[in-house]
Amino acid sequence: MSDSLLSRAASVSVALRSALQSLPRQRLPWLCAAGLGLAAAAASWMWWRRRGEHVELRQVGTVSQLLVYPVKSCRGVSVQEAECTVLGLRSGELRDRQWLVVTEEGHMVTGRQEPRMVLISVSDRGDSMSLGAPGMEELLVPVSLPKSNKVKDCRVFGTDIQGRDSGEEASRWLTSYFKSSQPYHLVHYESGGMQPRRSKDMDQLFRETDVIAYPDASPVMLLSEASLEELNRRLSQPVTLGNFRPCIVVSGCQPFVEDTWDDVKVGTTRLKRVMACGRCILTTVDPDTGVLTRKEPLDTLRTFRMCEPSMSHVHKNSPLFGQYYGVEKTGALRVGDPVYQEIRREQH
Repeated sequence: MSDSLLSRAASVSVALRSALQSLPRQRLPWLCAAGLGLAAAAASWMWWRRRGEHVELRQVGTVSQLLVYPVKSCRGVSVQEAECTVLGLRSGELRDRQWLVVTEEGHMVTGRQEPRMVLISVSDRGDSMSLGAPGMEELLVPVSLPKSNKVKDCRVFGTDIQGRDSGEEASRWLTSYFKSSQPYHLVHYESGGMQPRRSKDMDQLFRETDVIAYPDASPVMLLSEASLEELNRRLSQPVTLGNFRPCIVVSGCQPFVEDTWDDVKVGTTRLKRVMACGRCILTTVDPDTGVLTRKEPLDTLRTFRMCEPSMSHVHKNSPLFGQYYGVEKTGALRVGDPVYQEIRREQH
């Protein structure tokens, strides 16, 4: 049964329970039986109504790029195919945003605080992850850390999550690269052994089933090439996908039409659009130089991509660019896959 049907069934149950509490005790047994029968009938009716829906698949574009960002705020890795898990994209041992740089106290460090993070490259070395940066020797980090390594309690946008410390060598490498007076640490989220964050804690528009490790809010962010081209048409200095860090890039569509793709099928993966991505100063870090300007492309986006007044309590002063998706069905996807919009029509 879908989340919406479960929610409706739960509402029926709450209403019945409230009514029963106000009735005499001697009438409860038969009323309980009647209530259960009504609830079952309602659920059955909704299920049959759902079965009567016809799902039309309409191709709206093609996957042109897939990007995985293993370490939050570091460079993305372009891949030809990926697995879409409940926590986002995965390619081999590289999982999207499941590594995080933190302070000694466990507070996250991103390109907002250390803009030169965007210059750190990441690559897959089989049982190790390689980090490279200007002026630094290559750092190899085991993807399966020793269980003897300390598990740190971390804070990501005000919510708690754990991460296993990668060790002193990684800490010295990061601290040296950022020339920090305080030590930095690299931690790893271990799927299956640690509790993920709930996207709903970031915004109530997300579903209970939407969970994340270290992303800002959502397991998947989708953006079209046409939207980037339309933005660049308005800029004196063009920007790249590196300013926006999407996971799925789509070609062959009109600018900003992804705003309307509520249900999407790609490969064997199904995604549910939750909300637009409100943009912050990280987009003003030049991905080629690591310089933070706090100006473009935010200033230009604010001239034509602000939210409707009814959503200002959610996005505030953040312009919208790209769409956040929850994972409706895990699966596989690859570059070149058609992107389908699922359109539900009731059969008569």
